[in-house]
Amino acid sequence: MSDEMIGLRPECNAFLAPIGDALYVIGGKWKLRVIAALREGSMRFNEIQRMVQGISARVLSSELKELELNGFVKRIVHTQSPIVVEYQLTPYADTLGDILQSLAVWGTKHRDKLRNER
Repeated sequence: MSDEMIGLRPECNAFLAPIGDALYVIGGKWKLRVIAALREGSMRFNEIQRMVQGISARVLSSELKELELNGFVKRIVHTQSPIVVEYQLTPYADTLGDILQSLAVWGTKHRDKLRNER
């Protein structure tokens, strides 16, 4: 069935398709929080987990793997004894800077709106 047959105008699909692509890569509860935490600099796994409150080790591990696969995070292994693994953002992650800033501004406004409605 074509987009036109199900009622989607081409310009609407041209807007919705890239949003879907973006949400597929950075969507969910944790990915943007992990990226925002790593904007502070390179961190070890436990440091990230402490900073991103509420994330389990299993979920953090999975999110870091997906973020690495999509080019947002780099895993660095320091081979001295003991072996240390750090995670850092790639330059590609900087492309999300405006999105993170906009979400933070909107989130603050939304929280204020909810407080004022009580």
